[in-house]
Order: sequence, then C-alpha cells, then structure tokens
Amino acid sequence: MYEHSTTVRVRYAETDRMDVVYYGNYAMYFEIGRVEAIRHLGVSYKDIEDMGIILPVVELNIKYLRPAKYDDLITIKSQIKSLPIDHKIIFDQEVYNASGKLLTIGQVKLYFMDADMGKRAEMPAIMKEKLAVYFS
Repeated sequence: MYEHSTTVRVRYAETDRMDVVYYGNYAMYFEIGRVEAIRHLGVSYKDIEDMGIILPVVELNIKYLRPAKYDDLITIKSQIKSLPIDHKIIFDQEVYNASGKLLTIGQVKLYFMDADMGKRAEMPAIMKEKLAVYFS
C-alpha cells in the first residue's frame, strides 16, 4: 500500500458564514492530497499530462464526520491500497484536524485517459515503476 500525507491550513475563503469548511471544498482538499502523493513518488501531474495522459475523476464519495474550521491545520492522508493494473486508479482519502481527529473520509476513482484520443489508457510506465515498490 502506498500512503502519503500533506498538511494545509484552512483559508477564510473556504469556509461558510459559520467558519466551517464548505462541504464542496473537500473535493479540492482531496485533489491537493492526490497531487502531492503523486509528486512524492517523483512524478507530477504535469509530467503525466506531458506524456499525453489525463486523469479525470469518474467517481467521488465523501462522508463528513466532523467539521474543519477557519485557520485549522488539516492533514490530508491519501492511500492507494492496490497497484493499478488497468486504466483506473483509486485513492482512499482521509482528512484529520491538528488533534488527530478524523473529520472526513472519501474515495476518488480516476481513469488514465489518452488526451488526444479520449480513450482509456494504462498508467504511465514511470508511475507504475515508482508505485510497484510499495506493493512487492
């Protein structure tokens, strides 16, 4: 299993009138977590796009347990629990507050797609190689 955590501070613009993070912003937090998890492997989203591959989200599930609030320091944990063997990659994600309390859980499924053809593609070999060490 591959796991990576990144920390961000909740900005005022991400909250509602009650200083609680607006529910739609968790999709953005999950995106931050995924981008940083891939970057930590030594490959960036830009690198993948430069290879002619895009990664659209095809499914997003979120369960809200506790609120994050303005100025909270939150940690986004991103996991890949199984090595992708075809065109899809699944991230299990969790958001924690600074006290370590679990706030939100979710799962995001993305497809590797050929940017020009608009068809499913396999994960780029370099990314597969970098991930494989976590699944041996």
